[in-house]
Amino acid sequence: MAKAIAASFLVLLLAFPTVFATEFQVGDTSGWSLGTNYATWVSGKTFRVGDDLVFKYDSTHGVDEVDETSYSSCSSSNPIKSYTDGNTKISLSSTGKKYFLCPTAGHCTGGMKLEINVVAAASGTPSTPSTPPTTTPSTTPSPPSESGSPATNSTSPSSTPSGAVGASSGIGLLLGSALVFGFMA
Repeated sequence: MAKAIAASFLVLLLAFPTVFATEFQVGDTSGWSLGTNYATWVSGKTFRVGDDLVFKYDSTHGVDEVDETSYSSCSSSNPIKSYTDGNTKISLSSTGKKYFLCPTAGHCTGGMKLEINVVAAASGTPSTPSTPPTTTPSTTPSPPSESGSPATNSTSPSSTPSGAVGASSGIGLLLGSALVFGFMA
């Protein structure tokens, strides 16, 4: 009986979908700075609930999360949240448009503003955009994305699955294995 329970528990651990999070470094190696085209940086990326945005910047910058009106007018007079630590990690916890800008005078109008759309988390699949195939594409059609539009593939060197997910999955497998082998002995 104990062996059956332990084996069932292990199967449950292995079958339970793992949630993957992606950490996006805003601006890639350029970070959060003047001279980076953030509209181009965003293109081809899919931001999901559970992902993180990391803003790396020096003391002449900051990050304000603002509403759409403030974003459009480059106004940081009424931010939702303000950050000035130089290494800001923002967890994306809800779907919808999110707006960020640099509150330093002239920086937003100089291009330091970011608009993203956050979609629901996909169960069991990483949100890191995949690399396009280098060989002849498969003739099997790909399923439509959650939004109903065709899925697009692009590369993103600075968006990587969170190491915490891998570690937690590994610990779960280790504990499950120990339980099974412990009960079987």
